[in-house]
Amino acid sequence: MMKKKSSKTFRKKGILKKIGLGILGLFALFILFIGSVNIGLWGKIPSKKELSNFQYQMASEVFTADSVLIGKYYLYDRQPVAYEDFPEHLIHALVAIEDERFYEHSGIDIRSLVRVGFKTILLGDNSSGGGSTLTQQLAKNLYPRKERNKTNIVVNKIKEMIIAKRLEKIFTKDEIITNYLNTVSFGDNTFGIESAALKFFNTRTKDISAPQAATLVGMLKATYGYNPRIFPEKSLGRRNLVLRAMYNNDFITEEQVTKFSQEGLNLDYREFDYNAGIAPYFREEVRKEMLRWIAEQNDGDTDYNIYTSGLKIYTTLNYKMQQLAEEVMIDHMTKLQGSFEKSYGNNAPWLKDKKLMEKIAKRTPLYKRLQKAGLSHKQIIDSLTNDKQLRTLKSWEGDEEQMASTMDSIRHYTKFLNTGSLAVDPTNGNILVWVGGINFEQYKYDHISQSKRQVGSTFKPIVYTTAVDQGVSPCTYFSAEEIEYDNLKGWSPSNSGDKDEAYLNYSMEEGLSNSINTIAVKVLEKAGIDNVLQMAKKMGIEGELPKEASIALGTGELNIIDLAQAYTSYANYGKHIKPNLIKSISNHKDSVLVEFESKLNEKEAFSKETAQIMIEMMKSTVNSGTAARLRNTYGLKNDIAGKTGTTQNNKDAWFVALNPKLVHITWVGLDQHEIGFSNTSIGQGANAALPLFGLWMKELNKDKQFDSYTKATFSTPSAAVQEALNCEPVKRDGFFKRLFKNPNKKKSKKFKG
Repeated sequence: MMKKKSSKTFRKKGILKKIGLGILGLFALFILFIGSVNIGLWGKIPSKKELSNFQYQMASEVFTADSVLIGKYYLYDRQPVAYEDFPEHLIHALVAIEDERFYEHSGIDIRSLVRVGFKTILLGDNSSGGGSTLTQQLAKNLYPRKERNKTNIVVNKIKEMIIAKRLEKIFTKDEIITNYLNTVSFGDNTFGIESAALKFFNTRTKDISAPQAATLVGMLKATYGYNPRIFPEKSLGRRNLVLRAMYNNDFITEEQVTKFSQEGLNLDYREFDYNAGIAPYFREEVRKEMLRWIAEQNDGDTDYNIYTSGLKIYTTLNYKMQQLAEEVMIDHMTKLQGSFEKSYGNNAPWLKDKKLMEKIAKRTPLYKRLQKAGLSHKQIIDSLTNDKQLRTLKSWEGDEEQMASTMDSIRHYTKFLNTGSLAVDPTNGNILVWVGGINFEQYKYDHISQSKRQVGSTFKPIVYTTAVDQGVSPCTYFSAEEIEYDNLKGWSPSNSGDKDEAYLNYSMEEGLSNSINTIAVKVLEKAGIDNVLQMAKKMGIEGELPKEASIALGTGELNIIDLAQAYTSYANYGKHIKPNLIKSISNHKDSVLVEFESKLNEKEAFSKETAQIMIEMMKSTVNSGTAARLRNTYGLKNDIAGKTGTTQNNKDAWFVALNPKLVHITWVGLDQHEIGFSNTSIGQGANAALPLFGLWMKELNKDKQFDSYTKATFSTPSAAVQEALNCEPVKRDGFFKRLFKNPNKKKSKKFKG
């Protein structure tokens, strides 16, 4: 009996021993497995040195001169902030809901792991969470899991634990919190608490309230499911759960929980979208300028990257001025577009001119792709015309979905007027306003820096300046009579006004203020074409100009920046200044890397006396000439000089305004050069372009913060200048000529310019 019992006992002991050895074996295998992960057999694990030297990929930020954040350049939308900028309630919210024993463990929370293992494995509760500490989550943020399948989850978890232990040895708890909040994803390509605070609440991290902090921290469990913009009710419930967790951990009181839970989400959502937001054309020009600067800097020891280095770009733009300019542009262009389309009616070229539409279609990338594929012109046009699909066609009245072909879309967008508007402070070259077009998403082409158009009568002041600076008296009289120039192939510039003006003799001031073409050509003849071209260059015009008599009427093509630079010469009494869009660049730690400052050109293009004469002439343009609408329609009483411009066949409308603190240039026209305004009444500079300045200045006048610009006055001209301008504007001695001369017969002569 005893032997039998001993045998059974022995067998039991043997089984237990085998089980024990099996468990020990599994444990040993597990230890070996952990060791293999640790030494990198399952993929490299960063060393302590690598972990201590890791760097974020940081978005570069763009600020206005008045420190408003208007844009970012990034691969990942992230702006790191220091621990000192985290409000206490933000840290409390994070610890309370994500890792309440954060300050007790050393990277791994064993209690939490046991709890999760018991609930998940034994009880099958998948809602028990992952048991990861903040330090482990930081490890995952820094080194995201490359594979998500179940076979790798154990390896990934162990890797994160090992990295977490190393992080805890390298960094303090405050530094781990800092790194975590600067790396964690909030969805929508938004990384870090600063970017999230700006996106959802339009505020900095240091200024977020306890409910806002709880909302953002609540998103971390599921960045899409608890996104307050998409699912406000779910987000609100999650926020209140975070607030309750804060109370349970003695971070806030019962009264605070009740108070905060009753608040709404109060979102102030701002998407820093490349295509949207304020000043998109300006931001794109800043980006190009930054890429040029970075290319120069990276020739040395630096390695800046506009998308990852966290640079802070402080521009010259005035936020409020830009905002008003964009609002005014939308208001004016909406009304002008309506008048433009109505003036053409059913005879509009985009509706009737089939050849023109095919010509425009040829410029599209789709046409070129089909042509490259071997299709004939007829086949391509048939395809573009007949293949209809549901499209969204944009307009000032709103978006409209309709069945439309590619040709329908081309016709639709061909008809839209576009614009470019620039304001520069001539005292320092700072660009204050930059409106490059009507819609950046639809029209990427920038009408300030990229577009070159004939400048029309806005070039005439340069012609007059050349003549005056050579000693031609402002009281020299010129006949408005039309002349046919034999040596210019019979070219005969004409005027748009009353035919009777041909029998009048105008002073230079009156000729300019009323923009009389025939007189401009005669002034050019007196000044000399070569001298005018040299003057244009001395005034800062860098673009090529034609050496032709028609330059007096502005047939030269320039961009807005060139023209603005030239006009700064008048405000600075002979010296131009280069427009500048960036004031300074700092690194992510706010250390200034470089500052930019425009300086007046050292050499005078013309004398101070000439500048005063030209300013007085252009003031007459505003007071009683072609720009008089500023006074009688918009009621502006500011000290303003200016010049309107309209090119041949009403293709381009221009207006230039200036005072001692502002040079403002506006262009309006169509991107397709073949189409102009249907008539001068609608398409002249005074009607199409001038209102963009008039409406904008009217708004500036309402705000005292702009007094330094709106109340700036030109200095009183010297006695000599006043005397030089003291003459009758018009000599009416053509009465008898009118009686005995055929008004249609033009005088013929040679141009001697």
